[in-house]
This record gives sequence, structure tokens and C-alpha cells, in this order.
Amino acid sequence: MTSGDTTTTRDAGAPVTFITGGSSGIGAASVRRLLGLGHRVAATGRSAEKLAVLAEEADAGERLLTFEGDAGDWAHVSAAVEETVRTFGRLDHAIANAGYSADAHVETGDPEKWRGMVLTNVLGPALLVRAALPALKESRGRIVLIGSVAGYKNTPGNLYSMTKWAVTGLAENVRMLTTGYGVGTTLIAPGRVLTPFWDERPGGAAAAGPMISAEELVETLVWAIAQPPGVDVNTLVVRPIGQQN
Repeated sequence: MTSGDTTTTRDAGAPVTFITGGSSGIGAASVRRLLGLGHRVAATGRSAEKLAVLAEEADAGERLLTFEGDAGDWAHVSAAVEETVRTFGRLDHAIANAGYSADAHVETGDPEKWRGMVLTNVLGPALLVRAALPALKESRGRIVLIGSVAGYKNTPGNLYSMTKWAVTGLAENVRMLTTGYGVGTTLIAPGRVLTPFWDERPGGAAAAGPMISAEELVETLVWAIAQPPGVDVNTLVVRPIGQQN
């Protein structure tokens, strides 16, 4: 540490990336890949245990910050972003990845489980944009929202799909706002990705059809945030070959 400054001197020039939902799936794969590329990374997640395992496996020392908390809670998100900027001295990328599905059929699902899903999936990305934008305006950085193919193609009664349609709309809304600040906005809409998302579905991932790995999807994210200054890639839909819907 430098005197009077919490920024690690050795890595002071490295990009800083903040990721919600970083404890598993696409988020954890993003953390590992970006650390491997030399980024300084801050990751949030609901499970302190999973975050601790991720930190131990990554063995990134001071280049990785983790925050246990709820991506749909303003106090948590704003405090985590503030601490990231205080520690690393800047913020270059904000990735809104946190999201899940919870008994999400509007005819047969459990309404008691819907509120948390809607807050995480819809409010969460907006909160991250709100918290990160001041620092991103300074760095002329980039926002990435992880949506879904389900945000383009409806399935009957699927409330999870509705939340991802909201993310699709938010991405264009945010792009129109931030482009005037020199801040890029990218929506990545994956098809089927092999993550714990499928664990509670009938037949699991094996019954769902072709998949890509989280690591394969993350290569798209890495490409998007590595675009030259002045280039804004706005929408990327990524499916496994063989997925028709």
C-alpha cells in the first residue's frame, strides 16, 4: 500500500471490474478469467462461504475484493462500489450479472418467491448502474448487463422471462443515457449456459438440450469490454449451436 492511499502500488494501472453475483456460475467464471487477465476485481454474492472458496481458489491476494450481500439492496450495492473505488482508486467496468429464477410460472408458481427474484433481476442492474456511473464517467468505462435469450423470446407464463425482458429494455435505456458521457453499455443475452441455474429443473441440464459453458460465455464478455475507446458494442446474443429457441 502507498502511504495515505489504499491503492495497491504494484497493480495501480490494472483495470478494475465490479461484478454482482460473482460467487458461482457466470459470475465466478468472470472473476477467474478477469483476474487471469490482470484485472483487479470486486465480486458480490449472497454466500460468504462461496465467496471465500472463490477467493481461496483464485489466490489473487489484494487484487480481489469480495462482498457478501444482496444485489437488489441499494445500501449494499452502493457501499460495495464505494469501497471498491476507495480501495482500487478507480472503476473501469461494472457487470450486472446477479440473477436467478424462483418457481416463476405465473399460473402455478409460488408468489412468495417472486419478490426476491424480481428485485435481484430487475432492480439489481439499475442499482449497479446508479452506484457505478460516477466512477465510470471518470474512467470512460463500460457497463455490461447479463440478460438472457428469455428477454427476447417469451415462453408461456414465465415470470423469469419477464424480468429478462426488463433487462433488455434497461440496457437500451442506459445506453442512450451513458453514451453522452463516453461510457459504453453492452447487453449480453445468453442462451443455455451450463450453470447451477439448471440444478432444480426437471431432468437438470441433461434434459434441457445443448449448452455452452460459463467459461465460453465469459470470452464474449472479455471481448466486449476490450473494445477500443470510442467503440460501443451494444447487444450480443450467444447461444449454443443446436438451441433453436
